[in-house]
Amino acid sequence: MSDLPKLVRNKIPEIIAESNRGCSYRIASREEMRLLLFNKLKEESEEFLEKPCVEEAADIYEVFLAILSHWDIDFSDVINHSYYKRDERGGFSNGVILESVD
Repeated sequence: MSDLPKLVRNKIPEIIAESNRGCSYRIASREEMRLLLFNKLKEESEEFLEKPCVEEAADIYEVFLAILSHWDIDFSDVINHSYYKRDERGGFSNGVILESVD
């Protein structure tokens, strides 16, 4: 595994131990989590761009949920607000690119 240290899923040290390998790890401080989560979101997004699939999308979703939890934001509030914003301003599915404003 390269690019260590990095944020990994909660059970990874346990999975490594079950495969008769050792690892060292620590629990990130609350202050560290902000940068770690956004780095992980970037990493998982790049992996999705390289290989768009359900597994990579699930990784992005899991990081997103951790971000919400870290900032004490309720998922249902995010969903409701996204519906409101989509009704008011639309979504991103049409690929509209704003090139200039007069």
